[in-house]
Amino acid sequence: MTAPSTYEALRIELASRHDDLSKRLKQIAEYALDNPNDMALETVSAIADRANVQPSSLIRFAKAFGFTGFSEMQKVFRSHLVDNGSNYKERIRSLGRDSTHQPNASSIVLDDFIDGGVAALNNLRDVISPDKLEQIVNILAKADIIYLSAQRRSFPIASYLAYAFAHLDKRCILIDGNGGMFLEQARSMRKGDALLAISFKSYASDVVQLVKETKEKGIPVASITDGVLSPLSQHSDVCLEVEEVEVHAFRSLSATMTLALSLVVALGQALDQRS
Repeated sequence: MTAPSTYEALRIELASRHDDLSKRLKQIAEYALDNPNDMALETVSAIADRANVQPSSLIRFAKAFGFTGFSEMQKVFRSHLVDNGSNYKERIRSLGRDSTHQPNASSIVLDDFIDGGVAALNNLRDVISPDKLEQIVNILAKADIIYLSAQRRSFPIASYLAYAFAHLDKRCILIDGNGGMFLEQARSMRKGDALLAISFKSYASDVVQLVKETKEKGIPVASITDGVLSPLSQHSDVCLEVEEVEVHAFRSLSATMTLALSLVVALGQALDQRS
């Protein structure tokens, strides 16, 4: 087996083989994808401690993907770190500090959220794929009806998109689950329509189920989620990944809303070109 030579290739390999891995190797794969810079910079013992596994498991993990040992795999993570400059997680690690007993505590909290939002937006610029963004816009532009699906903290994004798409005179249906009829609201979806689903950890089970069922019907599925191991990513035709910042135990939607605004404007431009 040939080991992946780039981080993106390794990332795809980790996702595609995730379901076939043992429980322990799945645990390491999830940690590696969530913490690529730790994988690049930390020692085997430090990574093992943070991932709650034995150091020997990391070596076994590396060999399972064709590397001679962990140090060879670590070079791939290091190349990713060099390519992407400063560590996103390091930039936000200081946020959310305890400001309870400090003067101007409310102002400090506001500054933390502003700094977190800026970090998330800068990261979005670095990680978003222009090709995937264009693919989603094309799917939405071609759709007879756009179905929007989200629950919990993702719901405000879907609600805004429904409002904005309506102002573009683009037919859309917001699946809000009112009356406990989430899946029933999607039954009218037909060939020629498209689903745009949004969900982050912990993924809303109804949204995940709808994405799977829609994909099985051969209806285009686009999604916005937080990682390559997300069940939305695995069952979508095209997926945009967004990593938000958690500050004071709250995870913002700064980057996701910016992405949503970009989709609205890009879709409006695409519809103008088609008319």
